[in-house]
Amino acid sequence: MNLLRLLILAAVVLIGYRLISSALQRRRIARERESAARLDERSPSVRCAHCGLNLPRSEALFKDGRPYCSAEHRELGER
Repeated sequence: MNLLRLLILAAVVLIGYRLISSALQRRRIARERESAARLDERSPSVRCAHCGLNLPRSEALFKDGRPYCSAEHRELGER
């Protein structure tokens, strides 16, 4: 009888641990997404004039006032 109680207690503790761990992980992921969203707000995105890829303005390469995602696309020019 004592062994059964011990097994039930162990199962309850394990389930509790997993629930708490899962909740903490969800909170961490949500914080990371919020942080990424705030970073994107500070660095508005632009669209590559050649392929249409959206990228942060800080990473874009410009030629004649138009943004490009890579040096190759900058040389190919606007499509």
